[in-house]
Amino acid sequence: DAGKSLHEDFHGMSGIDLNRAGTPLLEIVTEPDMRSSAEAVAYARELHKIVTWIGICDGNMQEGSFRCDANVSVRKPGQPLGTRREIKNLNSFKFMQQAIDYEIRWQIEQLEDGHAIQQATVLFDPDSGETRAMRTKEDSADYRYFPDPDLPPLCISESWIEQERAQMPELPRQMAERLVAQHGLPEYDAATLTQSPAMAAYFEQAAAASGQPKLASNWVMGELSRRLNAEDIGIEAARVSAAQLAQLIGRIQDGTISNAAARQVFEVLWSGEGETVDAVIEAKGLRQMNDSAALEKIVDEVIAANPGNVEQFKAGKDKAFNALVGQVMKASRGKANPQQASELLRARLGT
Repeated sequence: DAGKSLHEDFHGMSGIDLNRAGTPLLEIVTEPDMRSSAEAVAYARELHKIVTWIGICDGNMQEGSFRCDANVSVRKPGQPLGTRREIKNLNSFKFMQQAIDYEIRWQIEQLEDGHAIQQATVLFDPDSGETRAMRTKEDSADYRYFPDPDLPPLCISESWIEQERAQMPELPRQMAERLVAQHGLPEYDAATLTQSPAMAAYFEQAAAASGQPKLASNWVMGELSRRLNAEDIGIEAARVSAAQLAQLIGRIQDGTISNAAARQVFEVLWSGEGETVDAVIEAKGLRQMNDSAALEKIVDEVIAANPGNVEQFKAGKDKAFNALVGQVMKASRGKANPQQASELLRARLGT
């Protein structure tokens, strides 16, 4: 990178920030293949995911590690591409979409009012939501480009390209396709789990250890992600390991605890108060009730104490039945197996 111009920080002047000078800079230029701001942002997001996935960029857009320039032109159907204006240094996907949408509207209004579009470089002002011209230009000659005699042409052989391609890690889209095929996950789950190598690795470890990929996916995208987002930390800093999550899923599957109790166990593990899933279950008394006689007694008591809900259910109101199940769970302090409680209730109510 040659440096950075600062236009906003100095009144009536421009500053030059040379702190980035010498930093390797990779510029990727596309053909004019995109037809909407949504398509451009989707492309930029996918590119951002790839460069962070393979570790060549930290992806920090605010600090300038990853920036986007958008060339925008409009035309009527069937006509050639119009004159473009380049929006420089967009540092968020949100601003990128807003800037392109504004520029499209502005160019259409200009043409409809009979004005010609002049090729220019523009900046986007997030506060006003508008673009403003920074400089006009005709073509590359305006940049005073000329060949550097000290930089000979760089020729890259096909064999070198193939050698590097063979060493590439599995990319996020390829991994997402594999997760769908291998584990039967929905495409949405697979796309979410491959947002970063760390999240993908966490999921695969939990799925392999538990043998329940869909449940592992639900917990990673649900309870785990909720915790990470609340504390604004990455999955690398998660205080519940993939092995612990796998054990927790196993205890749900073998009927030791209910889903509600599992969330309590997760909370304790996250807080650091417990070391193992089984230890927390025993310490908190969360083991699911397996005594049929005790559960039958609770069901009978709930039916006797809630005649209104019983009558409503017999009249065809399913919500009343759910209320009865809730009362059973409350009376058992969450230890009853919800499915078993439902079956006993239906048997007692003759349905």
